Amino acid sequence: MIDYRQKMNPAILEIAPSGIRKFFDIANEMKDVISLSIGEPDFVTPWHVRQEGIRSLEDGKTWYSPNRGFSELREEICRWLKRHYHVEYHPDTELLVTVGGSEAIDLCFRTLLAPGDEVLIPQPSFVCYGPLTAMAGGVPVYIETKAENRFRLTPEEIEEKLAPRTKLLVLPFPNNPTGAVMRRADLEAVAEVVKKHDLLVLSDEIYSELTYGGTPHVCFSEIDGMMERTVVVNGFSKAFAMTGWRLGYVAGPSALVAQMTKLHQYGIMCSPTTAQYAAIEALKNGDADIVNMRTQYDMRRRLIVDGFNRMGLTCFEPEGAFYVFPCIRSTGLSSEEFCERLIYQEHVAVVPGPAFGACGEGFVRVSYSYSIKHITEALRRIEHFLEGLQK
Repeated sequence: MIDYRQKMNPAILEIAPSGIRKFFDIANEMKDVISLSIGEPDFVTPWHVRQEGIRSLEDGKTWYSPNRGFSELREEICRWLKRHYHVEYHPDTELLVTVGGSEAIDLCFRTLLAPGDEVLIPQPSFVCYGPLTAMAGGVPVYIETKAENRFRLTPEEIEEKLAPRTKLLVLPFPNNPTGAVMRRADLEAVAEVVKKHDLLVLSDEIYSELTYGGTPHVCFSEIDGMMERTVVVNGFSKAFAMTGWRLGYVAGPSALVAQMTKLHQYGIMCSPTTAQYAAIEALKNGDADIVNMRTQYDMRRRLIVDGFNRMGLTCFEPEGAFYVFPCIRSTGLSSEEFCERLIYQEHVAVVPGPAFGACGEGFVRVSYSYSIKHITEALRRIEHFLEGLQK
């Protein structure tokens, strides 16, 4: 019998599966489950965007695109970035269309990291940064952000983790799972550390359009002196409800994008053409769709935060994305125990905080990218669960 583990890459074997999927998979095997576990918009891709994808198929536009993506799409992305974030990128040299934002993150790590290079990763944060760093030969170095600071990253926390091999800082804001947002003053303070220590930055802005309140999102490359140091990752999944279309992009210095394009060229070749045609329409005529979805998410955000605080699970009000990160320490349960008992007793699926880093213990992630009806019923069941714990 072949011992396949002996034949596999040890770096891959050491990486644990995503902690997000466990409770989603359990929920799929049960009836009457309300799953608030996956960050999937419950909105359907707007009709005018779907229609453009359909039209491209009817017209037989099923060929390969250029490696970097269709020029019209790249030009529209650059116009959108300038209109929304006041940053200017050249569509031919500083922009690459990818298969989702996930590929863009992977390309960034594999292009920038030599074996042993260190990447500073704030946690709690999305599950992919550490594993992708390790798979690229780098060393993930985690920075614990704190609830009392609204899970924002501070210059002091960055300084504490710096080392001779530190090369890259990940800025995952608005944040999954906490909903934390870095405002302009926060980013300017981080930029000083970045300049001082000659760092590069991966700014994951996939939730940039889902920022609440009167203060607009600030793209990190907009900060003075940061454009030459920043790789911006974004995509269409969250803002345009296009998760299944698998389309993202990376914008950054031409020298870096050129090398990322080589990796994309050999590993992927090009992004799906149907999705690209749909994305052109989304960028041209989709701003109103974003406003509508953001308004709906904002209503759900306030409903779910008020619900958790009312039932005694302390929950700070997130300023971005579509997640809340309530503290469950008052129950006396670990995050894993809380989630397991909740799904089996009340048929509500949420994700344990440690799935997003060890510092997430004592918290759970709850997505509010679901209908008011589902959220209201989920809150009712969670409150019933808590009442049972007190008996």
